[in-house]
Amino acid sequence: MRVSKMGMKSVKLSNLDEMYPAQDILMQTNQIKQYGSGVYAYDNIPLKVQDNIEEIIKRNFNKSDCIEVQMPLIQQAEIWKRSGRYDKYLEDGVTMITETDKGTYCLAPTAEEAITVFVENRITSHKQLPAAFYQIGPKFRNEIRNRGYLLRGREFLMFDLYSFDKDEESMMNTYKKVRDTYFKTFAELGLDIVAVAADNGSMGGKNSEEIMALSPIGEDTILFDEDTKQGLNVEVLEKENAEEYLAEQYNINNVKKLSERKAIELGHIFALGTKYTETMGINFIDSENNAKPFYMGCYGIGVSRVLGIIYENNVIKENDKIVGFSLPLSVVPYYLYIISTDKKAEAAESLYNCLEEKNVDTVIDDVKGSIGEKIRNAKILGIPYVAIMGNNTENGYVEIERTRDGAKKTMKIEDLMVEVEKMKNSKKDMEF
Repeated sequence: MRVSKMGMKSVKLSNLDEMYPAQDILMQTNQIKQYGSGVYAYDNIPLKVQDNIEEIIKRNFNKSDCIEVQMPLIQQAEIWKRSGRYDKYLEDGVTMITETDKGTYCLAPTAEEAITVFVENRITSHKQLPAAFYQIGPKFRNEIRNRGYLLRGREFLMFDLYSFDKDEESMMNTYKKVRDTYFKTFAELGLDIVAVAADNGSMGGKNSEEIMALSPIGEDTILFDEDTKQGLNVEVLEKENAEEYLAEQYNINNVKKLSERKAIELGHIFALGTKYTETMGINFIDSENNAKPFYMGCYGIGVSRVLGIIYENNVIKENDKIVGFSLPLSVVPYYLYIISTDKKAEAAESLYNCLEEKNVDTVIDDVKGSIGEKIRNAKILGIPYVAIMGNNTENGYVEIERTRDGAKKTMKIEDLMVEVEKMKNSKKDMEF
């Protein structure tokens, strides 16, 4: 990628949002553009980061025998009326609807109804169970509080997975398997998550856990067990049978030992039971040839929200001032940012072309400007390593700077190419 083709706005960062500085940088530099409250467009780099997040999610859930599908973004009001949720979602102002001469349609806020209809007449026998289907696509919710940029939008990207089982025991086995996959996925994304016991709310069902990351910018206050790493949403304490529910479902027997922490929700998992399949009349044939409603699970990840928190978690500071971010190698869109003086532009082009031929995603700064300005741009774009060919660098050599901590070393160009390719394949930092 050439900087001259990016259309990036070069600015001196100022008056950054104290709560969400990283996303404010994205706004100030035109890497994301706001079209209205909670509605954003993405430039190349945040879009590629989001694509990499998607790839990690897909790879992990594919390994867990989950099948990728795609539900429609506009859904007939009838299927929502069939489940009994239409009036409630409309009353709460969550669902965006459009009236047409062909009837009323909802812009999908979630997909329980659509996936349940999808399974109807597709899975008919207990021999086909368990089954799990997922999708990653846009969702639309008329959020009342649009704050936190990508963390809470009216249009957002969501991973949602739905499981189907023959009985409650099988449903809970699937629940645990998917829960484990969440932890593996978020570990690869570089995010330390907590499963937080929560109220099922309008979703209904048996178990419910919010998947949260501990964060000072979190909107939620949770109670956290440092020993078991189990969390608890304070809202659960308002349940009539709170103590019994927590002891039975989450093995939390002493709320007083939990510490209060700030956290941000990145996902939610539910063991729904037969709530939707019963109300919508969707069944399978069991081993005794009887029609039974499926036991369902529902699992979501806010992909655009994960994107936002990854940026916020990886800001870099110089002299206590935020100057950009250094994205983790697991999701970074470009591994190296090449900078040179005019005299060494040809050598920089050669390095860039060689890395591109090796399919190593690289940025070359081919616009006019000082070395200092270009290093600043690399940090604003979140590139983890900068390759500098300056006046003080001997021919055939390049100075490498790691943007996360400013560590530097000089190496031969051919050695750099080997190291960068190795870094891409291993997702591990170069040794300094």
